[in-house]
Amino acid sequence: DVLGVTVEGKDLALYEVEGEIYATDDLCTHGAARMSDGYLEGREIECPLHQGRFDVCTGRALCAPVTENIKTYAVKIENLRVMIDLS
Repeated sequence: DVLGVTVEGKDLALYEVEGEIYATDDLCTHGAARMSDGYLEGREIECPLHQGRFDVCTGRALCAPVTENIKTYAVKIENLRVMIDLS
């Protein structure tokens, strides 16, 4: 599952992969597309605009046309709340 959220003015995409939550910037590094509108398969998110893919756990760009990694954020669950480190 993928969910777009805004935290302290920053647009993020949250992903559930094998019971863990991961977070990246919501904007693709290649084009103006929201990753939260993309297709998640395993730990890879496919950009809905040009079909480039990223590893949501590491942010690594996996295939053309994306060449720049996407920023990831540390996530932890506390008292059933998702806590994201924006630093």
